[in-house]
Amino acid sequence: MKIAIYPGSFDPITKGHLDILKTAAGIFDKVIIAVARNSEKHGFLPVDVRVKLIKESVKDLDNVEVDFFEGLTINYARQKGATVLIRGLRAVSDFEYEMQLSQANSALADEVKTVFLTTKPKYNFISSSTIKEIFLNKGDISKFVPEPVFNYLDKEYENV
Repeated sequence: MKIAIYPGSFDPITKGHLDILKTAAGIFDKVIIAVARNSEKHGFLPVDVRVKLIKESVKDLDNVEVDFFEGLTINYARQKGATVLIRGLRAVSDFEYEMQLSQANSALADEVKTVFLTTKPKYNFISSSTIKEIFLNKGDISKFVPEPVFNYLDKEYENV
């Protein structure tokens, strides 16, 4: 069974993330979307909320599992028996950082390969940071995030 890990903060998950996840789910037997938890940082949404919202957003993808981890992604991949890390690219500007990360991971665990997937052009400009900025300034994010995320934010922050 070919297992892939799709790691990230997903704070919040976007339709661009889901586009990459759906592509990966069509290639690999199992994809684990792994929410990175950094105890030193406080995200926009708590990790448990991100995991819950992602689970709701991917419930129709049978070979996708949602989890969280802390520490090195490569250690988490080994623990899960994964041989592939999925990294998403929106634009050429993402590539330099992602390539460096891939090379560092390869130096740590050569048996775990990185696969770069691109999102559809209509999602190229969407990032979690952009979503937060639009949302916190009372803009409409409904076309950029999955419905569970939109509904949660709309309800949770209705008086912001």
